[in-house]
Amino acid sequence: MDGLVRLQRGRLNGLALLALCIAVGIVGGALAAFVKLPIAFALIAALIGGLLMLQSTQLDLYALIGVVTLLPFAAIPLGIGFNPTLLDLTLLALFGVWLTRLSTRSQEKLVASPLALLILAFITLAFFSFVAGLAHAGLSKETLRHFVEVILSVSFFFVVVNVVQNRRQLEGAVKVLILAGFAAALIGVILYVLPQSLTVRLLSALRFFNYPAGPAVLRFVEDNPELPRRATSTSIDPNVLGGLLILVTSLTAPQLLSERPLFRRGWVAPMLVVMAICMILTFSRAAFAGLGVALTFIGLLRYRRMVLLLLIALLLILVLPQTQWYVQHFIEGLRVEDLATKMRIGEYQDALTLIARYPWFGVGFSAPPDIDLYIGVSSVYFLMAEYMGLVGLGVFLATMAYFFLQAGLAWRRMRDERLASILLGLMAGLAGAMVGGLLDHYFFNLDFPHSVALFWLYVALAMVATQLGGGSEETAEALRSAEL
Repeated sequence: MDGLVRLQRGRLNGLALLALCIAVGIVGGALAAFVKLPIAFALIAALIGGLLMLQSTQLDLYALIGVVTLLPFAAIPLGIGFNPTLLDLTLLALFGVWLTRLSTRSQEKLVASPLALLILAFITLAFFSFVAGLAHAGLSKETLRHFVEVILSVSFFFVVVNVVQNRRQLEGAVKVLILAGFAAALIGVILYVLPQSLTVRLLSALRFFNYPAGPAVLRFVEDNPELPRRATSTSIDPNVLGGLLILVTSLTAPQLLSERPLFRRGWVAPMLVVMAICMILTFSRAAFAGLGVALTFIGLLRYRRMVLLLLIALLLILVLPQTQWYVQHFIEGLRVEDLATKMRIGEYQDALTLIARYPWFGVGFSAPPDIDLYIGVSSVYFLMAEYMGLVGLGVFLATMAYFFLQAGLAWRRMRDERLASILLGLMAGLAGAMVGGLLDHYFFNLDFPHSVALFWLYVALAMVATQLGGGSEETAEALRSAEL
């Protein structure tokens, strides 16, 4: 009887696979007839990938990590009034599969988190400011769409703490983050050293996915072609790439010194070198400072040799002839001598004027009520206060303070070296991101929902690590046994 059942299931699976192949062939033929061939192939691949993603939240999570690191601005050119981004599709797929699991009780219970109430309060305040802001500003389709993307990106935290439930899933997500971050850095370095004409052609090939094309894909310091070019990889903006590198480099660094790393040290060291080179080539001073703080965080808390490696790297940057312009550029920023820094100072003054007029709940996410004001400043904290006021900013800061308290206490009790190194990397990345956020805005900006999703992914994975760590010798031994 069992053999008959297995035979019937095999026939059903075969028929399902045949039906899928026929459906993909029909759709592919239709796409090839009505759209350009490269787009047709891309859409077919997306269709197959989407069908696979519907089978597993873990695959959804890996796909989303790949999107936010390698194709953060890619959109499917459907030509139906709007072009859904890959971020939209992967987020919706992950939310959909998770909610389906909950409704069908495939997941037995909803996993809570110590941060849940604070994050819900933050999301509620965002909705309040958004609706209140509509009283003095019209709502555009793009603003609504980007606001929903940002809310989904923050809410992504709740999905991650529910779908990443064991050691294997956590390590899998961290490995994919490191590898995808390394790939982004490697692409950035390769595109930088290639001839500019070839780099323009390669990046312009992404125009099929609504990426910019032409000479404008190249970015220069102060937007001046006579000054050094800045690495962008596939992130379009070098500062956004710098923010990504803060997070992935900080996550990778502890693996170099950990007694039980996720990868062999012979692989980790070259990945870190490529990430560091790409960071320098972005010429993002805020990101460089954030990464410096993150690596110092790692060195002071656990791996003292990290401080020595950081000092050696800084010494090389100071003495090598190839980095002298970079050093001078950094010093000019500290002295407020260059144009970019002077413009930021002006933005901060304008932001303080707006916040002083609307201090409690901000002006919303559309436009300020006064014509002499504008929304936009190169600081995640000022920008958050513009959007949501000091109340919203205060809830965010309280959330992160409580996060570091919870994660720090769990890390001190943790006896498992591998989990401890993962948690330390996640905390360091977030510490670096918050320092970088003093002078940049991408971790809470309507135009960069993928950076928002990446930030809250780190928060969620860190909370998962604290729950898995347990803090006892028995738990650590159980985790090691499970790994073996």
